[in-house]
Amino acid sequence: MPATEYQGSFLGRISIRRNQVMSMEGNHEQELEDLELFQKHVADRFTLLLSSPPETDPTTPTAAATTTTTDPLLSISWLCKLLDMFLCCEAEFKAVLLMGRDTSQISKPPLDRLVPEFLDRTVKALDICNAIINGVESVRHCQKLAEIAVSALEQKPLGDGQVKRAKKALSLLVTALVVDDKDGYGYKGTERTWSFGRRGGSFANKDRGNGQFRSNSWNVAKNWSAARQIQAMSSNLVAPRGAEASGLASPVFMMSTVIVFVMWALVAAIPCQDRSGLATHFPVPKQLQWAQGMIGLQEKIGEEWKKKEKKGAAGLLEEMQRMEKLGQNLVDFTEAFQFPMEEERVEEVEGQVAELGEICRRMEEGLVPLQMQIREVFHRIVRSRTEILDALDHAGRVTGAPIM
Repeated sequence: MPATEYQGSFLGRISIRRNQVMSMEGNHEQELEDLELFQKHVADRFTLLLSSPPETDPTTPTAAATTTTTDPLLSISWLCKLLDMFLCCEAEFKAVLLMGRDTSQISKPPLDRLVPEFLDRTVKALDICNAIINGVESVRHCQKLAEIAVSALEQKPLGDGQVKRAKKALSLLVTALVVDDKDGYGYKGTERTWSFGRRGGSFANKDRGNGQFRSNSWNVAKNWSAARQIQAMSSNLVAPRGAEASGLASPVFMMSTVIVFVMWALVAAIPCQDRSGLATHFPVPKQLQWAQGMIGLQEKIGEEWKKKEKKGAAGLLEEMQRMEKLGQNLVDFTEAFQFPMEEERVEEVEGQVAELGEICRRMEEGLVPLQMQIREVFHRIVRSRTEILDALDHAGRVTGAPIM
């Protein structure tokens, strides 16, 4: 069953059950079943993301349908699926935590500690979303440089003027692709504007009339680090033990792990400020069955990151990796260009130009939707955080306990 379908089935099931069994014995058993189902959905989604593209015969009738269900790791289309998976998990998590529930439960131990920690992670995630949005703009800049080179090298006959134009664009492209993360990709010498603050910031300016949020923008120091932000998000990420593992502490830990993984993968893939020293993984207990797909993805991405740090490439985005290789090859060609070219060399260059053009086309089609999806993740986190804060506020008024 597709993710969105069993998500809707899951949310409807929780709503019906909570309405039916709120005053009946056996509610605890139903909650355990809901927790197990949420855990299964998280596991299934990460297993699907981990799946490698199957090897198929392109002449078979089912080949096209099969190959469209998988995407290269950390490609634009794969990242879109990752974010869609996050949105599905986030909606189900919120249903498990809040839907039809006595809000006093989330203000009692251990949730009185775990929920505020989770909310702190969400604020850090919003900062990362902003950095990634800016990073996508940097990727689009690289795309435009590549398009200039492709346009020049597609001309026939190919002369010195077209080659010089392509060489200039390709040199700028290669320089951008090997930029040092320590300088901040695309932000050297500038300060960035952020659109979300801690509690008492943007949330205090929520417009109740139209349901929108007014942003409080201010400059953040240039030494902000995506790597340190990820480290801060994962520093106190500890799996519940004993009796806590069978209660609401478990889905809070699961969703915390999901949000850290998603932000970690985005930072690894998309150029953003200071990723130097980004950990190749964050601790997830290997005995947790629901986390096996996530752990497998961590290992794959971690290996690619180690290679990236050695050669200084700008991110692990699959299209950028291919663009870097083709860009360097074509730079070499433009530097050694002589007219007339050998026929064999002409065919080789035409193939590389065509491949670079295909990458540009994929970027043109995918980067804007990716950017919109990141914004949707941002706004979903904002809305859910507000709902959880409202629930904590209500629980505090009922019990007389402090909120955070």
